[in-house]
Amino acid sequence: MKALRVGLTLVRHGETEYNKAGLLQGQAIDSSLSETGLQQAAAAGLYLRDVRFSNVFSSNMLRARQTAEKIMQQNSSCLGLQMVCDPLLKEKSFGIAEGGRVQDLKEMARAAGEAFPGFTPPGGETPEQVKERVQKFMEKMLQQIGTEHWHVRGPHVSPSTPASPAEGGADDGVRGLPVHALVVTHGAFMCVAVRYFVEELSCSFAPGCDRKHMFSLSPNAGICRFTLSVAQEGGRFIVSGMHCVFIHRGRGGAY
Repeated sequence: MKALRVGLTLVRHGETEYNKAGLLQGQAIDSSLSETGLQQAAAAGLYLRDVRFSNVFSSNMLRARQTAEKIMQQNSSCLGLQMVCDPLLKEKSFGIAEGGRVQDLKEMARAAGEAFPGFTPPGGETPEQVKERVQKFMEKMLQQIGTEHWHVRGPHVSPSTPASPAEGGADDGVRGLPVHALVVTHGAFMCVAVRYFVEELSCSFAPGCDRKHMFSLSPNAGICRFTLSVAQEGGRFIVSGMHCVFIHRGRGGAY
């Protein structure tokens, strides 16, 4: 069976002043990157400068767009690419908790007898609602990538076998892959997305990674990479296999 091999690199936006102060932004607060956040985004761009991308997607929120722009500015493969800003990639809505302290949200969850971070404050999105956005984005992205790049497909490769091994390099897993999507989004959204990949798309864990680390919050400008086998079924493009190459690379700005 023929399959399209696709690289997927998720990047969390750089730090904002709200992140620094331990405050929730969610969707209502469209803050820009702090000076540190701009430096983190530039560092991510420098790290990824020689990695080839065929498609770029970003949340339409300012902090994510600024991060994507910094990455694209340093990458020659992005010169002719159009960044697609998609509201499906927005951060989770935290309802009445937006603008308040993360600690206050934890205390709200405790008072309600619920676990954090699965707790949904009044007016906020449930994990299931965020997962629905993840599913819709993946469907949308797959149809675009499949339509644009299906002609470069090759023999099906086992999803547990990355295109190139993880060796600590910026191009781990995607060396030689002509189809590679950069997706810049948000921390809570990424947590839900990774869980969806593992639990519903049967994505394998990154080498040496346990469940706790796999599902943890990515740091600002943190990078996660996956490889996908994409098949065509009934006129639609679907994920037939998925592998995590590495997770949350870039803690403290070190790649």
